[in-house]
Amino acid sequence: MAESNSYATVDPASNDQTSPLSTRGRMGKVKSVRIASTGSYVPSNVVSNEDLAELGCDSDWIIRRTGIKQRHHADPTQATSDLCYEAATRCMESAGVTADQIDLIIVATITPDHPTPSTACHLQRRLGAVAPAMDVNAACAGFMYAMITAAQFIAAGNNQCVLVVGADLMSRTVNPEDKKTYPLFGDGAGAVLLTPDTTDGGEILAYQLGSEGCGGEMLCIPAGGTRMHTTPETYNEGHQYLTMDGRSVFKWAVRVFDESAKDVLAAANVCPTDLALVVMHQANQRIIDSAVSDLNVPADRVFVNLDRYGNTSGASIPLALDEAVRDGKISSGDLVLLCGFGAGLSWGTAVMRW
Repeated sequence: MAESNSYATVDPASNDQTSPLSTRGRMGKVKSVRIASTGSYVPSNVVSNEDLAELGCDSDWIIRRTGIKQRHHADPTQATSDLCYEAATRCMESAGVTADQIDLIIVATITPDHPTPSTACHLQRRLGAVAPAMDVNAACAGFMYAMITAAQFIAAGNNQCVLVVGADLMSRTVNPEDKKTYPLFGDGAGAVLLTPDTTDGGEILAYQLGSEGCGGEMLCIPAGGTRMHTTPETYNEGHQYLTMDGRSVFKWAVRVFDESAKDVLAAANVCPTDLALVVMHQANQRIIDSAVSDLNVPADRVFVNLDRYGNTSGASIPLALDEAVRDGKISSGDLVLLCGFGAGLSWGTAVMRW
């Protein structure tokens, strides 16, 4: 029987525990792996809320509803792999690692340079690395999926140094005439190097990856794939742009963070008060505030840079991690909670010892 073109009519934002979507994600842990270094890059072009006024966007509304004051937009000549390269080289320089030492490259992105080849292969070529390279598409949860995948290669003993990059040019995906969605997104890239850790106790104590595909239409770019070709007609109708059911996504994000955070903390036998830092996907200040309200984590332990970068999708968490490291907010041995959530619908949450 042919698969239906439409999604099931189930609300992923619901707290109904009888719903098939209330099934929790898959749990796991990875021992003896650490983030050896971080790096990030954002384009130099800063777009403030006031700059968007000419599009009819209200600066006060943007701040009040999202907490975003500005974002960075890539130059027209820049592609996602260009941002990846800048973040990757900074990450490698921080660790003193050269391209020939990299065993695997994973790029988390939903805005690739091309449908094929992968953006990771473009990055591999430009770095001069002799390593397999692949993309991961899990939207705003992409970095978490990519990092957990990389950790498995290291835990299996097959890799010693894996470069993981999260990068997106979200400004290219959103309709400038969509006054409620366009201001939310920015462009950026963040990178980490994962290596084995046999001495300092670095590990991913617990992680959870999950998806609720029945909510796929809540965050979707309709055209450009095999379901809907990009044609003059679809282009004129704006189907090449991201569509978002903001209210439903908000409710779902708060729910999934609450459930998955409690799940991984319980699995890791970690109390919220033990956490040195919480780094969530930087989507909306109200989501962050609502999501952590039940965790009893002090506000100064919840990292936020949303106001300066907006929602950078797959770049969000590694960009925040790099800033947190450079600001001295994370030290060796600290417990850090990470959570990414977005289109798919998909999420990834982890507690790791730095």
